[in-house]
Amino acid sequence: MIQDKNQQRTSLSELGEFKLIEHLTKNFKIKHKSTVKGIGDDAAVLEFESKRIVMTTDLLVEGVHFDLSYVPLKHLGYKSVVVNLSDVYAMNAEATQITVSIAVSNRFPLEALEELYSGIQTAAKIYNVDVVGGDTTSSNSGLLISITAIGTLNKDEVIYRDGAKPNDLLVVSGDLGGAYMGLQILEREKEVYKVNPNNQPDLDNYTYIIERQLKPEARKDIIKLLKDLEVKPTSMIDISDGLSSEILHLCTQSNVGCDLYENKIPLDPQVISTCEEFNIDSTTIALNGGEDYELLMTISQEDFPKIKANPNLTVIGFITEKSAGKHLVTRAETKIALQAQGWKNFNE
Repeated sequence: MIQDKNQQRTSLSELGEFKLIEHLTKNFKIKHKSTVKGIGDDAAVLEFESKRIVMTTDLLVEGVHFDLSYVPLKHLGYKSVVVNLSDVYAMNAEATQITVSIAVSNRFPLEALEELYSGIQTAAKIYNVDVVGGDTTSSNSGLLISITAIGTLNKDEVIYRDGAKPNDLLVVSGDLGGAYMGLQILEREKEVYKVNPNNQPDLDNYTYIIERQLKPEARKDIIKLLKDLEVKPTSMIDISDGLSSEILHLCTQSNVGCDLYENKIPLDPQVISTCEEFNIDSTTIALNGGEDYELLMTISQEDFPKIKANPNLTVIGFITEKSAGKHLVTRAETKIALQAQGWKNFNE
């Protein structure tokens, strides 16, 4: 599953913890002046002068957040970085450093971890962040990855979840539902493989949605776009748990209501066709699928002329008074209460 039997397998016990860290991180280069000291001492040393600092951590657990039967380790390393950077960009900050910690069982050889760290290094290079530390330890339950991301911004640039005001526009970047439908394809092919290991899946019709699942991108470009357009959202959050959940988070934090229009939700044609194939409602998937890592924001109506012609941003509704409630306005123009049915870490 992890390595071809004919490939070299170097046991992690041959290196020990410190030599393992040194081996996996030897090619990481420092790019930011704020990184005074990176990997190699008891702690990293960072200097940010007058900047505000944002920091976020995500934990990915094998069997809960990923399945190595169809997730390549290089993609997993890349995605584990991206999901953290997405939270930094949701604060309107520039990501600058990350730390990487892993717990790994003895079924993983060194070569497998090299693949994982290759993905981490690729993401760090593309998103221009320094890897400044972390930890490795053993695990009795597969692979765990914990990444902490640090970002900086000026005091007046930070955007929270609690700034939405009645009459603000509800805006989303990109399109939704692709990551969830990509997961459905991968799960289906896994079951087919179990029945017939010689079967080779034909995934040509699903390339976009599979990439949305295996190799998502954080929307650093949207943060730059908003600054270029001179638009500062009144609130913002990234879409990791599903559109409905994130809208409700914004409304709760901002003490407001909302009207979300079903016919305005952006869907890629591949999402629509795959939903039809699985006989699943595409709106349900967009609302509850999760892992899209797009940015959901509210902006003042005064800024609408600045964004209305931009293909990267879609107005999907508007903010109302709290007393008006939180609603999905269907294509039939019926209002139904918006409910959070996206990803939950724990059964309630």
